[in-house]
Amino acid sequence: MADLVEEGIAAHEARWLVEEFTSDGALDEAALAAAAQRRLRGEPIQYVIGHWPFRSLDLEVDPRVLIPRPETEELVEVALTMLAHMDVPAPLIVDLGCGSGAIGLSLVAELGDWGVVATVVALDESSEALDVARANARRHGLDGVSFVRSSWFDDLDVSLRGRVDLIVANPPYVGNDEFAQLDPVLRHEPRRAIVADDKNGVAGFDAVQHIIAEAPAWLAPHGVLVCEHANVHRDAVLDAAARAGFGQYEDRDDLAGHPRVLVARRR
Repeated sequence: MADLVEEGIAAHEARWLVEEFTSDGALDEAALAAAAQRRLRGEPIQYVIGHWPFRSLDLEVDPRVLIPRPETEELVEVALTMLAHMDVPAPLIVDLGCGSGAIGLSLVAELGDWGVVATVVALDESSEALDVARANARRHGLDGVSFVRSSWFDDLDVSLRGRVDLIVANPPYVGNDEFAQLDPVLRHEPRRAIVADDKNGVAGFDAVQHIIAEAPAWLAPHGVLVCEHANVHRDAVLDAAARAGFGQYEDRDDLAGHPRVLVARRR
C-alpha cells in the first residue's frame, strides 16, 4: 500500500484497492498494478473498483452509468417517507433515468424489508445503462423491476397514465458552462447523465422542467413526484410545479443545507 501512496494515490483509496484485489489472503499484484495505473490516469476510484455502495446495496458501476452519490441516497429517503405517508399496499413506482438502478432497486429492496412488495418500472434512454441496472437487479435478486428504454416518459406504457404512485428522478441538471468549470474527473462519467440544456434562462434546467411538466399525467390522484435538482434551481422548480398543476409542492434541502429535492403531490 505504501508504494501506491508514494505513486500519488490517496491512502484511503490505496487501502480500498489492496482490499479489492486480495482474496483468501493472497494479493493479485498484476490486477492491483493495472487498477493503480487507471486511477493515476484520473479514472474515478468507483470505476476502477467496479462497484460502489449505495444505501443497503453494493452496485456494479462503470463508465456506462453515473456514479451514485450521497445526495441521491437522501432522495431515496424522501421517497420512502412519502410512500409511508401514502400507505399504499403495493406501490407502482417509475424511476426515470435509472442509470445503475440505484434509486429504483434501493426502493424495492428497502420496501421489501418492510414487507411491502413494490413494482418498479425503470427507464433510461441508454441501453448500456439498462444493462448495468439489470445486472444489479440480478446481483441482489430483486424481482418486481422491469426495464424500458425510453427518453423520460416517451416510451412508458400508456396504460400506466394516471396510475403511478411515485415518480422518482435524478436527471441531469448541470449547465454546459458550469460543467466546464467542474472537476475534470467528471469527464469520465456519461455526460448525458450530468449535463442538461438551459431552459427559460435557467442553467441545466431542461430535463428537470420536462419531468415536472409531464409527471402529473402519469400520477395517480394521490401520487407524488420526488425529483433531484441543482442547488440553484429552487425558484425554478417551485414555479414549474405550480404551472404543472400540482396541488402541493415543496423543495427540501440536502444534509449540506442546499436546495436539492422537489416533492410535488398531484392532489
